[in-house]
Amino acid sequence: MKDNGLKNIVLITVALGSFLVPFMGTSLNIALPSIGADFALNAILLSWIPTAFILANAALILPFGRLADIHGRKKIFTYGVIIFTFASFLAAISPSGILLLIFVFLQGIGCSMIFGTGVALISSAFRERERGRAYGIYVASVYTGIFSGLILGGFLIQQFGWRTIFIFNIPFGILILSILLSKFKSDWAGSKGENFDFIGSILFIFTMAVLMQGFSTLPNGATGTYLILIGLLGTIVFIKHENRLKYPLLRISIFKNTFFTISIISILIINLGTSAMTYLLSLYLQYLKLLSPNAAGIILVLQPLSVAVLSPFAGRISDKVETRTITSIGMAITTIGLSLFIFLNENTPLYIIILGLVLVGTGLALFSSPATTASMSSVSKSIYGTASATVSTMVFTGQLLSMGVVLLIFAVYLGNVQITFQYYMTFLKSLNTAFLVYTAVCFAAIFALILMGKNKNSINDN
Repeated sequence: MKDNGLKNIVLITVALGSFLVPFMGTSLNIALPSIGADFALNAILLSWIPTAFILANAALILPFGRLADIHGRKKIFTYGVIIFTFASFLAAISPSGILLLIFVFLQGIGCSMIFGTGVALISSAFRERERGRAYGIYVASVYTGIFSGLILGGFLIQQFGWRTIFIFNIPFGILILSILLSKFKSDWAGSKGENFDFIGSILFIFTMAVLMQGFSTLPNGATGTYLILIGLLGTIVFIKHENRLKYPLLRISIFKNTFFTISIISILIINLGTSAMTYLLSLYLQYLKLLSPNAAGIILVLQPLSVAVLSPFAGRISDKVETRTITSIGMAITTIGLSLFIFLNENTPLYIIILGLVLVGTGLALFSSPATTASMSSVSKSIYGTASATVSTMVFTGQLLSMGVVLLIFAVYLGNVQITFQYYMTFLKSLNTAFLVYTAVCFAAIFALILMGKNKNSINDN
């Protein structure tokens, strides 16, 4: 696919899909206090609603990326849009918190198919020297979805109720489907005819689910510890199983490339450190600062807005500048921003929160596009779907671990209670502890990035 018009159609379609998913995630975070009040949900169950969305992505994005390599990236992307759109309708009419959690999980399944193939579609359509710009636009669309979810989502929730954020997805899903069905005349399947690893997929999904459940039940006795140990054992079994296969779900050999490995581990870490930030600050601003959903969204939008504005610029830089330099700077700025939230209290002025959000957004912009470019440029074209899904798996695994930290800390400090006035100070201690963990992890990652290969000559030219 060399024609510029067709390439632009691919980029527009992927960008639209990549806009919708984060719109859902961020607007859902703003809606949680309203959802919790409507269904009288405790802190743990309320936290499981966004966690279910992330869990589906983290557990399924790799299997769907592999299926896309075998059966076609456009095909899996299309099915993902259908599932996501239908699940949005079901979530909008949910009569209970439990059913809402199930339908949000179903949304996450559709999202995993979209995100598991999006970067691979771009990589298939664009030549290597053009990908930095394309990835920059892709990242910008993701963060445009994030800040639109905060602003528009906050407005919809305040004016019309939380169900409208799900309704919003439906016409956009139909639009994307119409483009896919009318404009995409071909597909890409770099591993057509190869076998799909069903056993590895089951092991991977089981391991992710067990580890997450272990996190949330760890403070309640031995059950959480056993689940985490089972999850770790499952990880070992999964790796050994993959190493034996000719056509594995995850090519362990790609991790022999130090550049690729450091890139995707750093992607995991930065998502671990920043993903739960919007969720925690949304609760903080609405509970302790008494802001409306719309006002909270306007403040929180500063972080993704910074990323959306700066990402295309960072993408162009990544085509010219040493990767480890720009990613290290990005991680360092992110760490400084996160450190400001360790000291939040009920009297913290809003400008401190705004400064922290802008710093985190700037750091993410400098980090994301170069890290994505580096990881995707280090693998062969035949496994773009798997590599894309591996990158996205790191994103969502980082997000999952980020929410896992929240679940664990909430379970220790709050337990099964609603976050009401008498528990606000306990919630604040939970928030401070979470940001201390996130800051420490991102600080350690700076040194790993400095150790990254000195230049792009360490990347295979495929």
